[in-house]
Amino acid sequence: MSGVEGVWSYLINLGRMEYPHSHRFQTECVAWRLDDESRPDLFLLTEHPPVFTLGSRGGLDSLTVSREHIERQGLAIVQTERGGDITYHGPGQLVVYPVIHLRLARLSVTAYVDRLEEAMIGCCRDFGISSGRDRRNRGVWVGDNKIGSIGIRVRHGVTFHGLALNVDPSFQHFGWIRPCGLSRVGVTSICREAGRIIDGAAVRERMIYHLEQIFGRTLVPVAPSVISGEAA
Repeated sequence: MSGVEGVWSYLINLGRMEYPHSHRFQTECVAWRLDDESRPDLFLLTEHPPVFTLGSRGGLDSLTVSREHIERQGLAIVQTERGGDITYHGPGQLVVYPVIHLRLARLSVTAYVDRLEEAMIGCCRDFGISSGRDRRNRGVWVGDNKIGSIGIRVRHGVTFHGLALNVDPSFQHFGWIRPCGLSRVGVTSICREAGRIIDGAAVRERMIYHLEQIFGRTLVPVAPSVISGEAA
């Protein structure tokens, strides 16, 4: 594992987890981080079963099908406190939820979001994909197609929510929304742009590498139970 010697954070792999459960765990992590400034920051990795989430700017007018149609297919629409509009999460998408004390990390919100974008750009580059930023919306783009989204919240100076990078998701569900509330834009993925199947574990490994390099720290894998254990 690469990183910066002496600077470390916890890395927690939640596997595939229902969105409400991951949200609850994030809020527990934020409280844990705020309770003691000597504790490390955390980076949570996960993948969600299919779900739509609405950010603080989100509205059902960003749907291209009825809410009833979505619910008949067994998908939920969940209101969240993160920034942004509507987003789809599902299998084949790498989601990272950093829990970082911005003041202690000496980061502004803008600098923090820049680093999340840079991590996704680096991942794309590792698989031969040229991507970048777009003035229309935060996140990472390949031309007019969005490949990575960002939506964050900061509570008492500590971040939660985060980024979602499309590795090989189902595009059917993206067709039911205007991603991030934008019209005339598309969605793409690492596998689609690379023109080949890429193992999600390989993308996860590269994401960890870029997070370590960009945030200047070593990510130490721990079990989720370390949060409740240290809080006891």
